[in-house]
Amino acid sequence: MSLMQRGFTRLYDSVADQILELQTPESYTRDNFDNVYALVDRLSVRPDSLNRLVDSIETCFTEGHGQAVIQTVGEDAAKLSFSEKFECKKCGLGYIRPEPRLFSFNNPFGACPTCQGFGNTIGLDWNLVIPNRELSLSEGAIEPMTKPQFEGCRDELKKFARREGISMSAPYQELTASQQRAIIEGGEGFDGVRGLFDWLETKKYKLHVRVFLAKYRGYTVCPECNGGRLRAEARDVFVGGRTMPEVCALTIVNSSTFFNELELNEEQSAIADRLLSEIRSRLKFLLDVGLDYLTLDRLASTLSGGEAQRIQLATHLGSSLVGALYVLDEPSIGLHPRDSARLIKLLQNLRDIGNTVLVVEHESEMMRSADYILDIGPGAGELGGEVVYEGDFKGLLKHEQSLTGKYLRGEAQIKIPKEHRLAGKKQLTLHGARANNLKNINVTIPLNMLICITGVSGSGKSTLVHDCIYAGLKHQRGDWQAPVGSFASLEGGKFLDDVILVDQSPIGRTPRSNPVTYIKVYDAIREAFASTREAQTRGYHPSHFSFNVPGGRCETCEGDGTVTVEMQFLADVELVCEECKGTRFKSTILDIKHRGKNIHEVLNMTVREAMGFFSHSQRISSKLKVLDDVGLGYLRLGQSATTLSGGEAQRVKLAAYLAKRTGDHTLYIFDEPTTGLHFDDINKLLSSFRRLLDAGASLIVIEHNQDVIKTADWIIDLGPDGGDGGGEIVATGTPEEIVKVENSQTGKYLKAHLGE
Repeated sequence: MSLMQRGFTRLYDSVADQILELQTPESYTRDNFDNVYALVDRLSVRPDSLNRLVDSIETCFTEGHGQAVIQTVGEDAAKLSFSEKFECKKCGLGYIRPEPRLFSFNNPFGACPTCQGFGNTIGLDWNLVIPNRELSLSEGAIEPMTKPQFEGCRDELKKFARREGISMSAPYQELTASQQRAIIEGGEGFDGVRGLFDWLETKKYKLHVRVFLAKYRGYTVCPECNGGRLRAEARDVFVGGRTMPEVCALTIVNSSTFFNELELNEEQSAIADRLLSEIRSRLKFLLDVGLDYLTLDRLASTLSGGEAQRIQLATHLGSSLVGALYVLDEPSIGLHPRDSARLIKLLQNLRDIGNTVLVVEHESEMMRSADYILDIGPGAGELGGEVVYEGDFKGLLKHEQSLTGKYLRGEAQIKIPKEHRLAGKKQLTLHGARANNLKNINVTIPLNMLICITGVSGSGKSTLVHDCIYAGLKHQRGDWQAPVGSFASLEGGKFLDDVILVDQSPIGRTPRSNPVTYIKVYDAIREAFASTREAQTRGYHPSHFSFNVPGGRCETCEGDGTVTVEMQFLADVELVCEECKGTRFKSTILDIKHRGKNIHEVLNMTVREAMGFFSHSQRISSKLKVLDDVGLGYLRLGQSATTLSGGEAQRVKLAAYLAKRTGDHTLYIFDEPTTGLHFDDINKLLSSFRRLLDAGASLIVIEHNQDVIKTADWIIDLGPDGGDGGGEIVATGTPEEIVKVENSQTGKYLKAHLGE
């Protein structure tokens, strides 16, 4: 009736290819309208019928809610479907009209609804369920099924494997993908590993079951987006045959190739020309700063400090500013000497287009390329703060008072050991390392030696040392709950009593932490004050001389020395405490003096000053001397840990281990310990390394600095390139042996240092 009122008196049955005439509403006798369309017009296509065709199609779109169907007749008869909506014209599946926010996982509109754009969810972690894929099913590859209470499941698995032709003796990783899937999902007579956990989920009301399930839970790839982080509508959009998650998974060098070779038709090129130009230029800047091995979807939290700094540099290069002042703090951090020349060229380009580039740097090649040098010193801390030299590089080489100049001209130098320590029978052996970009490598690490792990940026050094060796050894001791890098086996842990990672993370995250509390010397200082006659007369104990606990501290600021005033609409303001004037202690405590100084005055001393002041106490001075030995004699005893640089924090940790006089059968791992260090500081650092080695320790050092590498007893060089081009062992041996390997990028640059 409605159709006839709107003027449609014919219907078309597309299945029967039949036209139905409507005289009255009762003329249509069918129960439904499946494959039946309202017939708008019938016409022959001729040049003079164009206007009629357009009018008819507009009527179709108007009356058909944005849809139209054209049925042609004759030998080449075809049914053509059209829609004004953004949907598939064959199946009718609707899509959201593309817009920028649809392709952003940081926007709720574009993020995958299952994982909220994170790419992972909390669920069964198959790396925990099957931790060692080198094991066979009979050897217990399925870890939860090795428990006594699941003996019945093991029997079902054996019967299922026999029936399906799945080997029980072959390593799990050698089974085919379909066989592995069958074990996980199950089949006739066997519910599969997933079925076992589904059954356990029904028993979660029992505490021991919840504890058991928690052992195998972790962050796993989102089952909806498979880690793509975007909703389905965004993942179904292709450019050049790739979706956005697929493009983001490419390395920067491969994505640059993809966009450079992208072929578009004339219309598409007109639309995307400006966008492609911006994308290509930004990728080129990332290539220019030596980050070709990173993938576009790499998490920012996994970047090293040097990588993050170079990404910022690439951002500024893309802005093409003129007349700006760029200040860079050690841009060569984490950069192999191979890439230093590339970085220097970029900085020179910034200068040449009209900018000023100020670089804080210790790298000699950067100094040689500088137009003007400011040398600050002559020492550190109280002994520094003066301009020792300003001028060009040639003038610095001739300056007699400059400590930097002495090292550059060879008057002072980091000496090569006369002989290397020889490898003994004790060693760590890592088989089949496959984490990240490592290519199933086998690594042998001799113990009781200084081992340097070298290679270009992104070659797999951190993955090998942090994810495989450190995490693997800690996991063997039961001290590691986080994921461990994939490898077949790690042998030799029995030769070690402890494994210690000395990184550049802060030694404390609050102003209350300071160097003397970290190396455990503050206890002895407080005892020295508590042992004075006046303190004993007043009944003071060592705790009264601590600003961390009630007693002697100023209760107005609770030992902080400052009071925070909350501003309702502005940032909080920190003011010096009016009660203690920033000393942190009560006035009665400050009246107690040890050798003429109160506790506040002692905490304001530098390490070197305190060594002389406490020369009568071997317990205190010996620990302070360790701080001075690692080049931190300029620090103040009470200096807040939050003011220390990464390199200073790392050396405080090193001093703490040296002060403990431990080292026998201990493995120390250092990640670029020379960051922020002058040539003279590196000399002191190497001296501390020798003390640890002499005590029987083993040292693994990830390093790019050639002065450290040339002193190593053994080198493991990874590469030959970064990312997919790395992950292989290029060379192993002494520094003298590494320089003979033609394929070693490290060897090429090390040769010049050994020649010196």
